[in-house]
Amino acid sequence: MQVTMSLSSLVGTSTSFSEESLRRSLKTILLYAEQDADMQDTSFPEQVKDLVFNLHMILSDTVKMKEFQEDPEMLLDLMHRIARGYQHSPDLRLTWLNNMAQKHMERSNHTEAGMCLVHGAALVAEQIGSGGRGAALLESVTPNVLDESCADTLHHQHLTHHELQALLEHAASELMAAGMYETVNDVYKVLIPIAEQNRDYKKLANIHSKLNEAFTRIEQLHGKRIFGTYFRVSFYGSKFGDLNGEEFVYKEHALTKLPEIFSRLENFYGQRFGPENVVIIKDSNNVDASTLDPDKAFIQITYVEPYFEPYELRHRVTHYERNFNIKRFMYATPFTVDGRAHGDLAEQCKRKTILTTAHHFPYVKTRIQINELAAATSQEPADPKMLQMVVQGCIGTTVNQGPLELAQVQILVHSICIHMCTS
Repeated sequence: MQVTMSLSSLVGTSTSFSEESLRRSLKTILLYAEQDADMQDTSFPEQVKDLVFNLHMILSDTVKMKEFQEDPEMLLDLMHRIARGYQHSPDLRLTWLNNMAQKHMERSNHTEAGMCLVHGAALVAEQIGSGGRGAALLESVTPNVLDESCADTLHHQHLTHHELQALLEHAASELMAAGMYETVNDVYKVLIPIAEQNRDYKKLANIHSKLNEAFTRIEQLHGKRIFGTYFRVSFYGSKFGDLNGEEFVYKEHALTKLPEIFSRLENFYGQRFGPENVVIIKDSNNVDASTLDPDKAFIQITYVEPYFEPYELRHRVTHYERNFNIKRFMYATPFTVDGRAHGDLAEQCKRKTILTTAHHFPYVKTRIQINELAAATSQEPADPKMLQMVVQGCIGTTVNQGPLELAQVQILVHSICIHMCTS
C-alpha cells in the first residue's frame, strides 16, 4: 500500500519525474522476483508480479490523463481505472472517486456525480462495516456499488459514519439537481437510521423536508419527465489505439438527436486525426474491420433504447423505473432476404439486436463497455404489445408505404396460408 501511495504522490505532484526510469525500475523489480531461487516455491513472485502490473497500469493511466484532458469520456475512463487500481488503498480510491464526481459536476452530469459519491459512500461503508452489510448497504440505490465490496477492509480510523453521512448527503444533493427524485429517497433511506441512532433530530427534520420536496416534484412532473438518450458507439482503426475494436453504450443528455452525437464525435476526432481521416458509419449493419481503410478512423453510431422482458415491465411501471438501473439495450437493423437493406414491404425484415453493458446505467461514467451481443429471438407465446411494436417499426422503415400497403400485404399472406391449408 505504501508503495502505491508513494507512486501516486510522485506521478501526481512531480513535474520532473522520468516515466522511462520508473518503468525500468518496475521491470527490474519484476526480474529480481522471478530470479530469486529461494522464493520460487512460494507465492511471493506472483504477488510481486501483480503489484508491478498494478503500478504499471496506474503509471500509464496517470500519464495518459494529460493527453486526454479534452476527451471527457476517455478522461473519466482513465480516472476510473486509476481508482480501481487503488483497491488496496481506500484513501486514494475515495480521493479519485471524488475527483470523478467533480469532473462530472463541471459538465453538469449531476446523476453521474451522485453515483461517484454513492460509490465513495459504499467504499466507506465497506471499511467501517456499517450495519454488518458493508457496501451492500447501498445496493438498493444501485447494484453497481457491489464493486466496492472487493476493496481491502483495512478499517482506517478516519473513515467513520460521519464521512459516510457527508458523502450520502452530497450524493442526495447531486441526484436532486439531476431530477432523480426516487433515487434521492433511496439514499435517504440509508441516512435516516444513522440520524435516528445519533438522535440527530435537526438532521432528520432536514431530511424529511428534502423528501417532501422530492415527492412533490415527482407528483408535479408526472408524465413530463425526460431522461438520458443512449447510443451504441463502435471504434475501428489503429488510430484509436486502445479503443480500436471497442464498443460502448454512451449516455447523452435528454433529447440528444443522432446528428448531434454524429457532429460531436466527428468534430472531436477530426481535430485529433484530421477531418479527412475520420469516417462516421451511419447504419447499424455488422462491420467487417478487415475491409476498412487502415489509415482512417471509423466510428459507427447507432441509436439504442432500453430493453426489457415482459416480466420486467410488470415491475418497472413508471417512466423513471424504465430509465434507471438499466444495462440491456436494443436496436433494429432493416434487411431483406436477398441481402439488400430495404425492399418492398412484403420483402422487408427487421433484425433486433440486444446489447448488454458491463454495468447498470446510471454509473460513475457516461459510457459503459458492451459485454454481450445477442440477436432477439421470437417469443412463444407471442406478445401482442411486442408484435405491435414490430409492425410499427416496419411502417417506420418504409417511408413511402403506409398502413394501407401493410394491410394489403397481410391480407395477401393470410390468403396464401388459407389456400395452402385447404389444398
